[in-house]
Amino acid sequence: MMQDAIPLAVGVAGGTGAGKTTISQAILDDVGRDRIAYIQHDAYYRDLGHLPLAQRREQNMDHPSALETELLLEHLADLRRGEAVRVPVYDFASYRRTERTTLVSPRPVILVEGILVLATPELREELDVKVYVDADADIRLIRRLQRDILERGRDLDKVIAQYLDTVRPMHLQFVEPSKRYADVIIPEGGRNRVALEMICARLRATLGDA
Repeated sequence: MMQDAIPLAVGVAGGTGAGKTTISQAILDDVGRDRIAYIQHDAYYRDLGHLPLAQRREQNMDHPSALETELLLEHLADLRRGEAVRVPVYDFASYRRTERTTLVSPRPVILVEGILVLATPELREELDVKVYVDADADIRLIRRLQRDILERGRDLDKVIAQYLDTVRPMHLQFVEPSKRYADVIIPEGGRNRVALEMICARLRATLGDA
């Protein structure tokens, strides 16, 4: 790909715990981290610091409105113009954005990952390649439990309550239906090496690799 060519935008969507990050990291390793601008939609959760902590915990974090997608769209436009962007760093324990940001420089490929990447029309329209990572609901729930307890400082009962109250209903309303917009569906999450190799081969070919 020529240096002044418009970057190829790739979206990786799928339910919570489906293996989106595993797939994204494998793409980064295979295609080259120096050639990909990697952005997680999760970084754009709205700051809930104006609410008491107890109310923050009650918010529906799985609805599209919980994310400042308009800022992500601005960042995608900047990257396409060859401009670096400052991506927010979100603290999931406090439901707030930190004062830190992550500098993401323009690259030939832009990789955007998140559960609602294909569920948001404005964002979906900006993607050249749309990938949906699929996995059984029980596997996704187990992974969600492990992540939220070990990485986000939440207790078991609250994670289960959130899953039943918002995560599962929002998955059925927004995430699962977005599968129909995918160019590629990867069953079995990150364990599907054949599908992953096909996607990486497409990206390498687009970049001009032999």
